[in-house]
Amino acid sequence: MDENYQQDSGQKYGDSGTGTSGTASGTAARLKEQISDKAADVKERVSDFGRRTADKIDASRGPAADSLNRTASAIHAKSDRVASAAHATSDRVASAAHATADKLQATAEYVRDHDFKEMADDVTELVKRYPGQSLAAAAILGFLLARVMRSSD
Repeated sequence: MDENYQQDSGQKYGDSGTGTSGTASGTAARLKEQISDKAADVKERVSDFGRRTADKIDASRGPAADSLNRTASAIHAKSDRVASAAHATSDRVASAAHATADKLQATAEYVRDHDFKEMADDVTELVKRYPGQSLAAAAILGFLLARVMRSSD
């Protein structure tokens, strides 16, 4: 009697043993293809966004380098005025200011001479070489950014 019931229910609901599984596998294949298409579309959009962002960063390298050079020149000029005061303390301050200005000029040259990809590769290498210090610097930077964002609200 159980066999008759199972046979009747299978015929009643259209389950001939292969019909439902064939439809399910076709639906699964279509769903898998749709997901694959959407994933490829998202991947292309993200890649395009990354390229546009890198292009914008590369376009801003020149003005950023010019700004660093102007700042370095201003620091040099002010430190020369401080040094002319001829105090021992002001000589140390002027020396530190000149060193800072020199670092800014070196940074300007680096920014001007390297594109975004080269800078990203350099940062990656630096993080690999000094992971602990990089993590500490990232934490400090995150803390400072959070403070700035909170104070601007």
